[in-house]
Amino acid sequence: MITAERMAAVDENAAALGVPRKQLMESSGNAVARAVRGAADPGAAVALVCGRGNNGGDAFVAARFLDDYDVTVHLLGRPETIGTDIARENWGALTAADFDTRVVSDSRDLALDDPDVVVDALLGTGVTGALRQPERAAAEAINGTAATVVAVDVPSGVDADTGEAAGVAVDADRVVTFHDAKPGLDALDAAVTVADIGIPEAAELFTGPGDRRLLSRPADTHKGDFGEVLVVGGGPYTGAPALAAQAAMRTGADLVRVACPRAVADGVQGFEEGLILRPFDGDRLRIDHLDHVHELAATHDAVVLGPGLGDHEATLAAVRDFLADFDGRAVVDADALGVVPDADTDATLLCTPHGGELRGMGGPSADDWRDRLDAVADFAADLGHTLLVKGAYDVIADGERARVNRTGNPGMTVGGTGDVLAGAAGALLATQDPVDAGALAAYANGLAGDRVVDRQGYGLLASDLLPELPRTLWGGADE
Repeated sequence: MITAERMAAVDENAAALGVPRKQLMESSGNAVARAVRGAADPGAAVALVCGRGNNGGDAFVAARFLDDYDVTVHLLGRPETIGTDIARENWGALTAADFDTRVVSDSRDLALDDPDVVVDALLGTGVTGALRQPERAAAEAINGTAATVVAVDVPSGVDADTGEAAGVAVDADRVVTFHDAKPGLDALDAAVTVADIGIPEAAELFTGPGDRRLLSRPADTHKGDFGEVLVVGGGPYTGAPALAAQAAMRTGADLVRVACPRAVADGVQGFEEGLILRPFDGDRLRIDHLDHVHELAATHDAVVLGPGLGDHEATLAAVRDFLADFDGRAVVDADALGVVPDADTDATLLCTPHGGELRGMGGPSADDWRDRLDAVADFAADLGHTLLVKGAYDVIADGERARVNRTGNPGMTVGGTGDVLAGAAGALLATQDPVDAGALAAYANGLAGDRVVDRQGYGLLASDLLPELPRTLWGGADE
């Protein structure tokens, strides 16, 4: 099954793979026409009631495949307000071919007469909440007929994820949904057909621009709504926690604090004025610092644990004890990864090893990404945590879901790019589930590296990725 939000992302990813929405609409419309043929014989009267989005566009296409039926197409609203180019083109194709098209500028004027079949193409899976006018009146008109009702993707007014309706909804007899079943359709008293419209498996498996749909910045949000991140790192290394913290800020976290040894605090602060330092005494993390770190972690949405901590025995013991008493969300990176397999923790962990670190955790080794995908998924299930295994093809898996990321390039073998990835993952883990956070972080980090290399060639610095992160996550189409 697939949620409405995820379906929209898959549509966009398919387009990025070279399967345009126009082609998918043609397949969707053909599937709707097949459903109509299954509901009535040729010559039957079919009324298609269409909104101004792509759901209506699917019905415009369906009308062209129903030449041997008595078809009327009712557009709810003015043609110039059709919301997408491809839906507008398909409406134009109907009018140019002299189909019986009727513009309904006032829903009170919607006259369905006495059709044998009504196609509900008012609203698709992306619309939730109670129907407003004119769609509510149109839904009531559809329900008032004795016709067989075929809904496109989901009955208008029904939440595709829950099957619930907040008010008036179309009472469909049949539903034609696309690519995969939607969770809420099981709750309906309707026959549901899942139509294959040609979306390749890669659109779900591989990360792409559609995954950015998970992110939003509503105008009425406040500081803290997008997460506060704590980076616990530093000691032997200063740059690693600074890179991770800056990446968390660039990825969209509202506040980023760094818990690091006082010996390196001035160096970390020198990288970015906006970082908030909460140092502890000494030159490396030890068990006697954990009260301080736990107090900080409890007030943050996500922790990034590991960048620059080193592998001193006392530090790894502190990491182990921290995880044992922590039940929040954390990205675990670098030397801290070695502690995870034996850690008894209630925390939600997103672990970000490269291949060597994964083997150090007891994980698999596989050269081909397809083999690695299956092996990493199995290891993640055994581990009980989400893995983001870095490589030419990054693999993100939790034992149930798996994604693959193909952005990035050989120039990113330079030191520090993993710290940037860990920080980006921490910011995303503050608001997203671990697989989505890992997939988005890998996509954005790799795409940032691709853009730097496209611009200046190899020889990039990890810090070169930082100004690109906001563009890869929040900017426009991929360049």
